[in-house]
Amino acid sequence: MSPPLLAFALTCLVIEITPGPNMAYLAALSLSQGVRAGIAAVAGIALGLAIYGVAASLGLSAIIDNSRFLYETLRWGGVAYLLWLAWEAWTAEREVSPETVDGGINPWTAFRRGLITNLLNPKAAVFYVAVLPDFIQIEKGAVPEQTLMLSAIYVGIATSIHLVIVLLASRLQRVIATAEQRRTVRRVLAVLLAAIAIWFAFSTSR
Repeated sequence: MSPPLLAFALTCLVIEITPGPNMAYLAALSLSQGVRAGIAAVAGIALGLAIYGVAASLGLSAIIDNSRFLYETLRWGGVAYLLWLAWEAWTAEREVSPETVDGGINPWTAFRRGLITNLLNPKAAVFYVAVLPDFIQIEKGAVPEQTLMLSAIYVGIATSIHLVIVLLASRLQRVIATAEQRRTVRRVLAVLLAAIAIWFAFSTSR
């Protein structure tokens, strides 16, 4: 890997290990619903990141970043969606144990929620406008192709980290033995998601 690509990969790593909505949602989902749901959500988030990468290569991410209306619509949509997920986690009746064969919610539902959570995160779009262009080598030309290549690196690194989070959280789930313990953990995670939503509202304001 060339030095510019290595620098970009390290930048992506630092960004992705910083706590954010995706990380909080994946940890909460995997702890409460298991590894299958977590992996499905990771796939949804990866697709969302890839969509933003394609949008960046077409110049659409810059439009979002430069439009206050679009940015604010995404931002508050993301806050509302995280709060809804927190409310659902708090009020859900179904508890999932490690021995449950079906493994919690439908994987398609987890995938869809992961995708929506990521698409409603304006920081994902801003990354492709504020960070990725710094690593484009204009003198080499083929800017759209370079954007897609860097986007693929970013999605790969982000997905790897998200999978680690899911696996660690699902392992922790195995030590939560009783229904009462699972209910307590689920409600703690619901509060965490709500706190993340509030933090997200302030951290993404302009």
